[in-house]
Amino acid sequence: MEKEVLFEKRMKELSKNAYYRGVLTFSDFLDLNELHMLHSLPKNESGVKVETFGGYALAERQMAAFIPDALFFQQDYPISCIQIRPAAEKFAESLTHRDYLGAILNLGIERSKIGDILVNGKTAHVFCHENMAPFLMQELCRVRHTNVVPKLPHALEDLPVLKTEKVSGTVSSVRLDSVIALAFSTSRSSIISLIEGGKVFVNGKNILSNGYNLKEGDIVSVRGRGKFRFEEVEGITKKNRYHISLARYC
Repeated sequence: MEKEVLFEKRMKELSKNAYYRGVLTFSDFLDLNELHMLHSLPKNESGVKVETFGGYALAERQMAAFIPDALFFQQDYPISCIQIRPAAEKFAESLTHRDYLGAILNLGIERSKIGDILVNGKTAHVFCHENMAPFLMQELCRVRHTNVVPKLPHALEDLPVLKTEKVSGTVSSVRLDSVIALAFSTSRSSIISLIEGGKVFVNGKNILSNGYNLKEGDIVSVRGRGKFRFEEVEGITKKNRYHISLARYC
């Protein structure tokens, strides 16, 4: 409870600074639970608008921007993206998200300064607070036993693109538990404990009800399983089951 109280106090402080000083303020990177708490806070009447972004579409860890009423133009978030590749690909290990995160935190950087880490083969993209980028570029030279070379992507095509695979099938309804079971090829009963345990998020909001009905376009994140987008209901069978399609992120 103390953590939630401190978080709420910090968010209100950032909002007040934006209002009274008339400047844009940013939080550090927030995880899904913190984003849910942020969206659950009572709406203030000061005219301060709250938006979130993590450096790319569908980012899980995002910064919150507190925008005074007087600022209508788009602002750049203080986020940098660093591309990390092995110095000698021939001798590189197969590194995981945990390996990259561990190497970064071992440099003394706080977790809140690091956003998503996307691993694709032997290349990783790390989103971080822009103030941390120079330090990471200079100090991150090894991940596990692999020597690495960090650099800033020079072109848009160098930025990571999330890949998806289509999943389709029939469900008795578009309830959250049924759709997740289809997405990850598992039983509904095994999904219920994840939902009730607070490990399921829809569009960044923690959902605790198995009976929550999904809508087309919803993004569902399941801790320990992955993430998918509910594409569409393609039709209804003669037995009144829904034929649906999903895009599961690889």
